Amino acid sequence: MPVLSRGSHRSPRKGACFMELASYLAGERWSDHPACTHPLLAALARDVNDCVSDEARTRLAPLIPRVIGLNGDDERVDAWIARSAALAALPHVAFAKQGVAVVGMLSCERYLNVIDGRDEWVLSDDTLAILRSYPQALEWARKVPALSEGTATVFRRRSAPTIVHSAVSGIAAATVPNVDDLLVGMLEQAIDDCETWFGHVPADVPSPRWQEAVDLTH
Repeated sequence: MPVLSRGSHRSPRKGACFMELASYLAGERWSDHPACTHPLLAALARDVNDCVSDEARTRLAPLIPRVIGLNGDDERVDAWIARSAALAALPHVAFAKQGVAVVGMLSCERYLNVIDGRDEWVLSDDTLAILRSYPQALEWARKVPALSEGTATVFRRRSAPTIVHSAVSGIAAATVPNVDDLLVGMLEQAIDDCETWFGHVPADVPSPRWQEAVDLTH
């Protein structure tokens, strides 16, 4: 398997993170922001790559081929990814982060309502049931004025990445025994979901290309 490491790198000789290796395998210019992957999914992958332990990072490498070509134009995907990340974090993070996760979920719901032509603050029964399990966090979230601000573009470029980063960092700082499992599982679930949303079937990476990646990162 290729050896992944934290942070960004100037070249594969200096190391490689999850998305940098994806850019290499996709035949793109070396970058941790390649065009081959949905931007928010790539942001989630970078955050998980940087927050898991060195041992757990070896579990991420087999997922890299699946994000190559995993992209599309559906404007709802940003909210779906961000909402899923916030929901995954909610049961595990500290109280202060729970409020932030609830704010994130409500922001995603509002964005989706606007996109789909519903009243801005309509919540599904499933979402209401989840949020009612965290009454203090929900009460705190309702007092945050930023919930009602921002355009769709601002949500995709700033709010959604912030929600994802908060979810990942919150789990990474949580006092639970299975942090690595939660983070790897979050990325795996997001990839599974994106494959469904985009109707994407992963292409096989040619064995010689994969071996090149292994040799470079070792």
